[in-house]
Formats: sequence, structure tokens, C-alpha cells
Amino acid sequence: MFFDWTYVVLVLPAIFLSLWASANVNSTFKRYSSQFSRRHITGAQAAEQVLRANGIYDVSVQHIAGNLTDHFDPKNKVIRLSDNVYNSTSTAAIGVACHEAGHAVQHQVGYAPLKLRMAVIPVTNIGSKLAMPLILLGLVLSAFGYYFYELVYVGIACFGLSLVFQVITLPVEFNASSRAVQAIEQSGILVEDEMTGAKRTLRAAALTYVAATAVSLAQLLRLLILFGGNNRRRD
Repeated sequence: MFFDWTYVVLVLPAIFLSLWASANVNSTFKRYSSQFSRRHITGAQAAEQVLRANGIYDVSVQHIAGNLTDHFDPKNKVIRLSDNVYNSTSTAAIGVACHEAGHAVQHQVGYAPLKLRMAVIPVTNIGSKLAMPLILLGLVLSAFGYYFYELVYVGIACFGLSLVFQVITLPVEFNASSRAVQAIEQSGILVEDEMTGAKRTLRAAALTYVAATAVSLAQLLRLLILFGGNNRRRD
């Protein structure tokens, strides 16, 4: 029986990290969902305050169903806030809402990493879909000629695009959280002792992106170890 040590040593720890990060962000959000703003500002109102403070008047704030489905849609210029964020006055909800408003500010000022991420999304989507089919096709066809093995390398390169996307995403998310914290403090949306809930929620959310990057890196290293060094070129 073949024992895939690359999966156990590389991928499995990254997956465990990702599962922990996901559980951590949910538990942190739940914890600070019961810490409410003394000023009774909702997530939607907080996002609008951040937008107005930055001179943004063409971005709307809307409700969307789901749990932590919050996101900024730059194409339609809409911040969509989930059930537990839109009407909630909790410090966790305000942190999330202001984070999404931070993305809107990034878009407004032309934040370079955000522009780069938006530009590579179509390429990374195509690459992620082609990666495994190309690798499998290269492995099968290599039996008929070593030159077909080049498809494996192309497939690995396509998979590598997902890692590129994750790496670009990190500064975008961290910067949005930084803008959120700064906006909350400057606008007085939360008082000092309430900031802990917002900051910890944003920190937990940021760790999910770090974990996703770790998973992509581990999977790419596994593919390189399994197939990247395989020399099929024989006369």
C-alpha cells in the first residue's frame, strides 16, 4: 500500500490550521456578538459612517442572508452585510461591517494590492479549474511520449496561481482591518473598552486568510514533490 507522506506532513497540518481558524472566527464572533455598543450603532450604520467619513457617497449598504456572508462588491458598489451584522449593535458586527467598508475605501483610493487581486481573479479561476485535469492528462499521456509530461508542469503552474491569489489577498485583508480599526477610533463608533471585541473579531477573521494561504502553499509543495522532479525524458 502506498503511503503518501507528503499529504500527512504538508497538507494535513495546514488543513487542521484552516479548520481551527474557521472555528476560532466563529467562536470569537459569537462571543463578542453579546457585547453591544453603548451608542446602539448597528453594523449598517457603522459602515455608512466609515463611507461618509472617507467621502464615499456612491456605495450602498444592503442586507444579505446567511452567516458571515459579508462582502464588498466593487462592480455594483455595494457592501452586503449578513443577518448577524446588518442590524446588530454588537462590537463584533461593527468590526465586520467596518472591515467591509475598509474594502470600499481601498477601491475608492485605488489601493494597489486590491486592484491587483481584482485583475488576477479571472486568471486564477481558470487556472484552478485546469490544474488537476492537466496534471492527470499529462500523467496518462506520458505513457505515449515523454513530451506529454510537460502538461503536468503546466498543471502545477496553474495550481500555483491559487497561491498567488492567496498571497495577494493577505495585504488586502489586513489593510482593510487596519482601516476599520482606525475609522472606528476616529469616528468614535465604539468607546475604548468596546474596541477589544472589534479588534479580536477582525484578528480572528484575518487568521482564516493566513490559514488558506498555508493550505495552498502546502498543496503546491506536495505537487512539486510528487510530480515536479519526475524526469520522464528518456531517449
